[in-house]
Parts: sequence; C-alpha cells; structure tokens
Amino acid sequence: MDSKKLNKILIIRLSSLGDILLTTPVIRAIKKANSEIQIDFLSKPAFKDVIRYNQKLKNKFILDTENASNELIENLQREKYDLIIDLQNNIRSREITRKLNVEISRFKKPNIKKFLLVNLKWNTYKNIQSVVEFYASTIPGLELDKEGLEFYSEKGKVSNIETNEKIIGICPGSRHFTKMWPKEYFIELGSKLLKHKYKIKVLGGSADKEICKEIADQIPGAINQCSDDELFETADNMSECKFVVCNDSGLMHLASAIRVPLFAIFGSTVKEFGFYPYNCEHFVFDNSLVKCRPCSHIGRSSCPKKHFNCMLNIKPDLIIDKILQMDNNE
Repeated sequence: MDSKKLNKILIIRLSSLGDILLTTPVIRAIKKANSEIQIDFLSKPAFKDVIRYNQKLKNKFILDTENASNELIENLQREKYDLIIDLQNNIRSREITRKLNVEISRFKKPNIKKFLLVNLKWNTYKNIQSVVEFYASTIPGLELDKEGLEFYSEKGKVSNIETNEKIIGICPGSRHFTKMWPKEYFIELGSKLLKHKYKIKVLGGSADKEICKEIADQIPGAINQCSDDELFETADNMSECKFVVCNDSGLMHLASAIRVPLFAIFGSTVKEFGFYPYNCEHFVFDNSLVKCRPCSHIGRSSCPKKHFNCMLNIKPDLIIDKILQMDNNE
C-alpha cells in the first residue's frame, strides 16, 4: 500500500473490545505514513466507546443491526473510499464491502493453523506474532512502531497515573469458563496481597457483576468497581492501579493500552493465537506442561478433560512472588 496516494480509508472491525484495541497501532502507523489521510472506522454498538474519542479517526460508523441498513451503506458510499481494510473478514463485513465497490484488503485469518494446533496439537506457527502484526500484514509495506495500544477518553489518551498508593486491580471476568482463573484463587491472591500493604480493586463489566461481588466481599477492604459496561469509568479506575491481574480478556488489552503493568493468566488459550499483551510491561502465566492446551482458540464453557489443570495448577503464590519481584525491581 502506498499510503501517500490514498485520501480515504475505511477500517472494519466489528468486535470485540480487545480486537478493536489491537487495531490502534495499525491506525497510528497509517497516520504516521500519511498524516493527511482520512481514516474512518466501522464497528458495532457495544464497542462504540472503544473508538469514540480516537483522535486519529474521523468518522465512526456503527452497524446497528445484524445486517447493514440502506442508510449505512449510502453513508459509506458517499465517502468514496480509496481502500477498505476489512479486519473482521466474516459474513457481515463481506456483505457490506460487496455493496461498496471499492478496493478491499482483508485480514487473512490463520484458521488452518488454529485448527491443527487445537485439534491435532500440531504447532505450525513459525513464531509467535501479535494480532497487531497480522493486522498490519493486511496492508503491504506498512511499518509498525514500537509503541503499544491506545485508548482515548474525552480528556485524551488514557494512561497509567503515577501514585504512591499500592493498588492492584483484579479483573476476574472473561467470556468463557476455560479462560477464567478460579474465583477462589483470586480471593486468595487478594487476601494475601493485603499482608504486603496492597489495596485491592475489583474491575469488570456487566457480565462480571456476580463474580466481582463474590470476590470483593471475600477480600477485606477490597473496592468493587465493576461497572455496567462503562468503559471510560473502568479505564479511569484501572489507570490508578500499580498492577493489574487478569485473564486473557478484553480488560487485559485495556490495561495494555493504558500502560498498567499487568499479569495475565492464560488457561485454554495460547500465545500463538496472537492475543497476548502487546508492547507493554507484562508477564504471562500459562501451563505448558498441560498437553491438552489449547482446547479452543476462543475458550470453552467447561474443561473437556474435566481436570482444568491449565488453570488449577497456576497457584496464587506464583503470581504474588512475581508481583513482589516486579515491584522491588522498580
């Protein structure tokens, strides 16, 4: 792609929180290559806040229904794009692009590699790459910088706040059971961290309310800051944390974007899929000795082997030791 010859680009990534945050280095790279280029973005209503205040984007279009409305298609046609970058590459995104009659560059999903690794345990990934790099490869010649993800609020880019308070954010939620560290472990972790003079915040969205309450109620003095999917509120609360402990989830990528040092716990998924913390201070806990990993590339509702050793063997003391080590090295 010769970005200097392009005037307008539309990026399509409909979901979800983490996937959209992972597009931000690509957006930044395009802008660095051509500061005059107009970049628009199409997403779904549930994730509009992820892009709402991104200063590098002009128009933020929302797919309000399962299928694109005539009004949306007309608005997109009116822009007369030079290029569409389809980072979703599914039935819905293809339906939209088919109606726009514009040059399209699509994200090539490594579905065969995922299938072989999940089902046959054949690892054909030559190296571990971030999804950011997969996205960038959709645009020939695009050069990524060494910076990380970005998240913007009305006040500008949200970043970690320097504070003397030793606050640790706990993010226990995830969409799938096999990507969730047991709540009992989170409770043990938080309770033991109190002895090291840390304060505990529990963070999550509307789907995490029950588990966040259970954990916060069992950790003396813990503050439950689970919200009704108020992303800006969650980001502000997270920015005050010294560290974040989380699962492989959207909030892991939010912590990456805010530059909060984080400790991520991977169960049924693996780093080869590309969804690990990107260009930020982090440590990933996973259990490579569990040979049935990965059992899915997105997660499952239960452990297919019934033992759940990929998570149960990652004990709270392992994470506490790493937190203390990182804290003492600062």
